[in-house]
Amino acid sequence: MTRLRTYCIVFLFCAAAVITSPAQNKLAFTTLVSFNGTDGSAPAYMSLVQHSDGNFYGTTAGGGANSNDICDLYSPGCGTIFKVTPAGALTALYSFCSLPSCADGAVPLGGLVLGSDGNFWGTTAMGANPNCTRGCGTVFKITLSHTPGAMTTLHSFHGYPTEGSNPAAGLVQATDGNFYGTTAYGGGGANADYGTVFKITPAGSLTTLHSFCITGVCNEGIGPFGGLLQISFGLLYGTTERGGTYQGGTIYSLLP
Repeated sequence: MTRLRTYCIVFLFCAAAVITSPAQNKLAFTTLVSFNGTDGSAPAYMSLVQHSDGNFYGTTAGGGANSNDICDLYSPGCGTIFKVTPAGALTALYSFCSLPSCADGAVPLGGLVLGSDGNFWGTTAMGANPNCTRGCGTVFKITLSHTPGAMTTLHSFHGYPTEGSNPAAGLVQATDGNFYGTTAYGGGGANADYGTVFKITPAGSLTTLHSFCITGVCNEGIGPFGGLLQISFGLLYGTTERGGTYQGGTIYSLLP
């Protein structure tokens, strides 16, 4: 009887723990910021990046201080770069399309990468060069030291036939100190406009490393919308949205 009573006590304790667990999980969730459009909207598809200052940094695809027909898909506003403290205090550091014809870029779909120089680097999917309907996109750098929030456009994409256009993902800084990324469209070859992999130096010199579907056979993939990952011995890995043997997309590797 004593043993049965002990089992019952243990069972009731465990049942109580299971019942209270969802409530505890719910209480652990905290909304730090609700974007209102003026300070940005539609945060990028990449995660936040924490700087050594303890704050978090990211991008929004829409919102901000500037509007333009180029970015009306995410209207109002052409996107921002923001800082948020661990307590939830938000600061919009930069609003895109601050220059005529969005020469500084618009709609930063990709997130930020913290470079070895302590600055943030990223891409915009639209704006700048008018070769593309809504602009071909850019690569940019934003500083935190010296002049916090100062944005520099390092490269404006030209699109077909010379290079890629419309990067939808962020960058990765490789062990050689250069940055690598993808463009969803553009590129040269027999069937153009299927995307590229590119390298850009910290000084802004861009090299197209690979144009997808360049031979007209698209088993290698079409549309590298995602970013890149570098492993320890130098290989870059990525994905394409379409193409491949079964037209369901691919996973690829590239040695710079």
